[in-house]
Amino acid sequence: MDNLIITDLSKTYNNGVKALQNVSLQIPVGMFGLLGPNGAGKSTLMRTIATLQEADSGSIQLGNLNILENKNELKKVLGYLPQQFGVYPALSAEMLLNHLAVLKGIINRKERKEMIHALLYKVNLYEVRKQKLGEFSGGMKQRFGIAQALLNNPKLLIVDEPTAGLDPVERNRFYNLLSEVGEHTIVILSTHIVDDVKELCPRMAIINKGKVIIQGNPSQIIESLQGRVYEKTILKNELEQYKKEYQVISERLYLGNQIVHVISDTHPGASFKLIEANLENVYMSQIFNS
Repeated sequence: MDNLIITDLSKTYNNGVKALQNVSLQIPVGMFGLLGPNGAGKSTLMRTIATLQEADSGSIQLGNLNILENKNELKKVLGYLPQQFGVYPALSAEMLLNHLAVLKGIINRKERKEMIHALLYKVNLYEVRKQKLGEFSGGMKQRFGIAQALLNNPKLLIVDEPTAGLDPVERNRFYNLLSEVGEHTIVILSTHIVDDVKELCPRMAIINKGKVIIQGNPSQIIESLQGRVYEKTILKNELEQYKKEYQVISERLYLGNQIVHVISDTHPGASFKLIEANLENVYMSQIFNS
């Protein structure tokens, strides 16, 4: 199976924003999580991999294919579900998939019909294939988006912030589908939702301010933080003082008080208790330090 290898990819916009700064990643077959806050550079990276915008420098290889120099060849093996994608609300799911399949070069009518029906079964939309897309729920539209992305049986599937607005049931169904696809395909899941990556991805990276700040296996990354995360409940008016004294990586309100998590190589004392590290702690500590 081919790996996706990104080497020293950089992109600076005309307004001076350095969206990508020497980004290097090696992504194997399976689910790969790309975490980062809004504006971190995730969508820029996704669009660059999908050849929807140019990089200033660097290279992207999919097996023997140089993506940036062979954009048309990439399109034959790429599936892409952007953060925002439009549908024709008056068309049915079946009709629009048929139209998109023709555009992707699937000319044989019988082959096309069989492929579309198989995909509609896969994404659990076969029973509503005649229904207008304008009547679909958010989750149904996302599953339709995956169906169109899978029309050409891609080697590389890019999914950018896919679960915004989905209820928990739709979200689980969507991720079960992605996990199934990831058994034979490189699936890049770009998100700012930590749980999405923790549940699904054997490999991940965190990106912030256009730079990759950590990458690897989520469990191993979490292990590197064990024994260093402490928790304490404080008064709301004490928060700013604690931020001055400790490396506070997160805070949340509980019954009118503030629960803070701090990172420390030694026990910070003062009624702090050691807690088990999780991926959110890793994420917040990396963003805090970058």
